[in-house]
Amino acid sequence: MTKKRWLITGISTGFGRVMAEQLLARGDDVAGTVRDLSAVDGLKAQYGDRLWLAELDLTNTASIRGVVDRAWSAFGRIDVVVSNAGYGLMGAAEELTDELIEHQIDTNLLGSIQLIRAALPHLRAQGGGRILQLSSMGGQVTFPGGSLYHATKWGIEGFIEAVAQEVAVFNIGCTLVEPGGARTDFRYRSARVAPMLESYDVSPSRMVNRILTDRTHQSPGDPAKMVDAMIASVEQNPAPRRIALGGDAYQMMHAQLSVRLAALEAQRELAFSTDFADGPDNDQKSRWFEEAE
Repeated sequence: MTKKRWLITGISTGFGRVMAEQLLARGDDVAGTVRDLSAVDGLKAQYGDRLWLAELDLTNTASIRGVVDRAWSAFGRIDVVVSNAGYGLMGAAEELTDELIEHQIDTNLLGSIQLIRAALPHLRAQGGGRILQLSSMGGQVTFPGGSLYHATKWGIEGFIEAVAQEVAVFNIGCTLVEPGGARTDFRYRSARVAPMLESYDVSPSRMVNRILTDRTHQSPGDPAKMVDAMIASVEQNPAPRRIALGGDAYQMMHAQLSVRLAALEAQRELAFSTDFADGPDNDQKSRWFEEAE
């Protein structure tokens, strides 16, 4: 296996920490970002120059390009960019404050977008590479009480879907990672919860509040196995557009996608009935989308 160099955001905890540890242990080099450098003192002491570090808060989007440029300068080449940093914001839409909404979008969506935009010139210049964008089963399915989290994950999925088509010609592959529930600190440490309005005590949005406080039921996903799959995906050519990780992710996404497809198919006659009779050939439109893929 050829040694690789990785840029990973958010390596202090969760998937980012597990990934950094696995990659460094097998001999790869890692450029990692954290909000607090002291959180990775142990890793730095163990791996020295093979672990390049920078402080980065994705909400400070103006600083992202400079960090990415410095990481490339330090390593000369980076083979894989992992946009991992993010968190969950839970609560009914009406319960969310403007500050909570802006912070969630700045971190999960705008921060990820700007990270990838900053990496693309370097990837093009070196002749290619791979981008892994951490999404979630919440990028395909929705639950009451997660509206803003879903908005960021559905948003970044649309972004990556388009970017993947734009940059394939440069030998840059893009993969969306869609984990289900995993035994990381996502639920009990990093998630933020909106102030609760009494009126919503009767709403199904309260489900997320119970999930975040219930420690009797563990998430099914094994973070180490999930990270193994993420790392292995980099060796696949062409890059898989998506990888679903966890039985809950597969089951829930399969169920909701099936419902959505059935609803769309039921509207076929309605959809075509709204075209001009002398409009463009719909087969021609379909061919354009196939070529874009």
